[in-house]
Amino acid sequence: MKKLFIIAAISFGIFNIASCGKTNDNNTVGCTDTPIQKDSTALLNFATANSITPTKDVSGLYYQVITPGTGATAISTSLVEVTYQGTLLNGTVFDSTATGKTATFTLNQLITGWQIAIPKIKAGGRIKMLIPSAYAYGCVGAGTTIPPNSPLYFDMTLVSVK
Repeated sequence: MKKLFIIAAISFGIFNIASCGKTNDNNTVGCTDTPIQKDSTALLNFATANSITPTKDVSGLYYQVITPGTGATAISTSLVEVTYQGTLLNGTVFDSTATGKTATFTLNQLITGWQIAIPKIKAGGRIKMLIPSAYAYGCVGAGTTIPPNSPLYFDMTLVSVK
């Protein structure tokens, strides 16, 4: 029994060395998120080209509050009803709510960038978010529409907070 335990321990150790045992924020072994500061230049260039006057959050995310809103402020467990359009920095729209439709999510189940930015406005508010790739889909990307390590831009209206 002791030999079996030692063999298992050695095998586990070799596996961890081979994979480096590292995971990123997306809990994916084998890829590395782009450092947040490395995305800053691309995000600021996008902001300039699109007449966005961003504020830098301490996290490294950039945002511009268009309308602050007057309703409730979201907390991590809030249901947030939103309209939005998500864009790659090359201008490709990868997702949006349909015209006249909204989407509802629990804030703590959304990408980190939304979790940081949405509480900066109240219900009825609108915000433009320039999100470093590490706070979006990181080194994994999302399906075929968002390549790995892609910083993202969202124009979002917080319709309601529940």
